[in-house]
Amino acid sequence: MRFMDLEIDLVCDGVVFMDAGGPFGLVPRKLYEGYLTPGPDNTIPMILTCMLVRSRGVTILIDTGLGDKLTSDDIRHWGLKRSEGGLLTALAARGVAPTDIDIVINTHLHADHCGGNTQVDGDAVVATFPRAEYCVQRIEWAEASHPDDRTRGTYLPDNFAPLMTNGQLRVLHGDTEITDQVRCVVTPGHTRGHQSVLLQSGEWRGLFVGDMASYAIHFARTAWLTAYDALPLENIATKRYWQRWALENGAWLFLQHDPVMTVARLVEIDGRREVEPVEGAQPLIASLPTQLQPHG
Repeated sequence: MRFMDLEIDLVCDGVVFMDAGGPFGLVPRKLYEGYLTPGPDNTIPMILTCMLVRSRGVTILIDTGLGDKLTSDDIRHWGLKRSEGGLLTALAARGVAPTDIDIVINTHLHADHCGGNTQVDGDAVVATFPRAEYCVQRIEWAEASHPDDRTRGTYLPDNFAPLMTNGQLRVLHGDTEITDQVRCVVTPGHTRGHQSVLLQSGEWRGLFVGDMASYAIHFARTAWLTAYDALPLENIATKRYWQRWALENGAWLFLQHDPVMTVARLVEIDGRREVEPVEGAQPLIASLPTQLQPHG
């Protein structure tokens, strides 16, 4: 889809099925099941949506999903389904080869957002996108490189360490312009160094939200947090800021894991903030596995 001379597309690395206690944390089931009802095994789908951006002659990929370095146990743990293939298949369907990617932006370094950064080649782990510069916040890199007991299972060195070794990893120091249409903005809360991606062309504004809000409903409900958020109170403060921005700009919000409302707009109705789907975004979500049935 084009916004003047900015081109964006959504590509998918598959769907995982997670226990609802992860994405909804302390939110009572009676509240969240009106938005997304768990299956008999209490799991709900989370799409691994990534974004392909073409701006000023640069081809940018935002996040890379789980990738292909997974064991059979990993696949079972994630409940991963790839009925249409993974990220590389989705890119190929759009005529994009790994060598065509100039820049990869990782919102953060949890495995389901950066696992596709690298792949196995013989006995080595190498960059999946051999020409690309990979961008991540400095604080995120530091915390991923020194995980604690809680984060050790999702900060997996093979997903990012080889990129630092071979000189492809660029660590960002705060908000950073990639092009005049694409800007990384620090949105702490889910992790200390989490970043979202601000998109703009003319009067149009968009935000690739990442895990600031895993589902659209998380963006509207300030206090709805996931069990995965490392800094919950900071995430609330971050959402408040970007809620105001979204309302002021009528922005398109790209929700990375949401199978119900992948592209949304925040509106205010009788003083209450709600999300509604962006009907004009249908070409972007047509190939995504939306409206999924619960697992089990």
